[in-house]
Amino acid sequence: MSTSAFLARRLLQSNKGNNRLSTPIIRIAIGGIAVGVCVMIIAIAIVTGFQKEIRAKVIGFGAHIQINKYDNNHSFESSPISNKEYYLLNEIKKVPGVIHWQSIASKAGIVKSGDAIEGVVFKGLGKDYEFGFFEKSLIAGKIPSFPDSGKSNEILISKLQAQLLKLQVGSSLLMYFIQDPPKARKFIVSGVYDTGLGDNDFDKIYMMGDIRVVQQLNKWSTDQVSAIEVQVKDFEKIDEMERLVYEAIPNDLNAQSIKSRYPQIFSWLDLMDTNVYIIIGLMLVVSIINMITSLLIMILERTQFIGIMKSLGADNRLMMKLFLRQASVLIGKGMLIGNILGIGFCFLQLQFGLITLNQETYYLSVVPINLNVMDILVLNAATFGICLIALLAPTLLVTRISPARVIRFD
Repeated sequence: MSTSAFLARRLLQSNKGNNRLSTPIIRIAIGGIAVGVCVMIIAIAIVTGFQKEIRAKVIGFGAHIQINKYDNNHSFESSPISNKEYYLLNEIKKVPGVIHWQSIASKAGIVKSGDAIEGVVFKGLGKDYEFGFFEKSLIAGKIPSFPDSGKSNEILISKLQAQLLKLQVGSSLLMYFIQDPPKARKFIVSGVYDTGLGDNDFDKIYMMGDIRVVQQLNKWSTDQVSAIEVQVKDFEKIDEMERLVYEAIPNDLNAQSIKSRYPQIFSWLDLMDTNVYIIIGLMLVVSIINMITSLLIMILERTQFIGIMKSLGADNRLMMKLFLRQASVLIGKGMLIGNILGIGFCFLQLQFGLITLNQETYYLSVVPINLNVMDILVLNAATFGICLIALLAPTLLVTRISPARVIRFD
């Protein structure tokens, strides 16, 4: 054990159970660091959790990347592409990071149920469609089943649509499709889902059914679809994946990532990072101020000890290391308490959903939590390092203490 470590431990032990002025100040400093670390962990967990949940909901509706015809048509109906084209599917398979693709066909329509009328988009899905997202969001009924031959008249609607149109599982509805001449089709509600994204053109607009309904209405062949949705392995590389998929497909097709299609939502989610940076910055400033105050008081209370040690041959570097070691122990205690409180709260929120939200406003019914081990480790390492570096300046006070002056006026 080094000399500075030994002396630091003895000084910390001598502070226990006495009435020195530094004792309550040290406790306040430890408490300040604990509160700061706790708040930072909770802030990161909530913001990243919120981003993850909202992002998953948007991706659940539109996949990571969508391939469609390259034209100037910005409506819900696009020109058909062939999902059986060997070149297209073969090139998509070659793109590293692509894990799944599925065909869809959409068509605008008007739904009439009793006296209620709503404009919707019928999103036709095939057997290759991944229903995992809608299975998690299902609140009543079941996912539509698609037979091998013919077409299904089952349809999946949102809770918001069910309320507006006064529908429930088993109800029938009539949908009029906008074309020349207009055509009507009757559907049976097989299930009701709820994602909470009613005001963002998702729950309010989309109804899910058999892709063959759209193909028949548009007089398309069975291999013609509106778009191909592509799922990728890592969302963090979505921009790179968009470029790779775009380069792999024919020139008459376009590939757009979910971020490109809904930039307003993802820009809003990115802005949340700013809130986290502000919270972390404020908590670090408070923790640093508390520790600087405590360290200065500890140094001033130990001026006699410093003078004696210097008279015995201790240099300024040794004394600075001594007080920095004391400070590091106090920072460590505060961080340990803060981690226990912060992680403990996150686990309680995950388990019991203690804090709820208005889903109509926040798109979620409970405060989401995303505990990432790497985020917590980086946060702790950064907090410890920044606090310790900030304490280098106060320890310079040790160099201004003269042994002769201290001993003379003792």
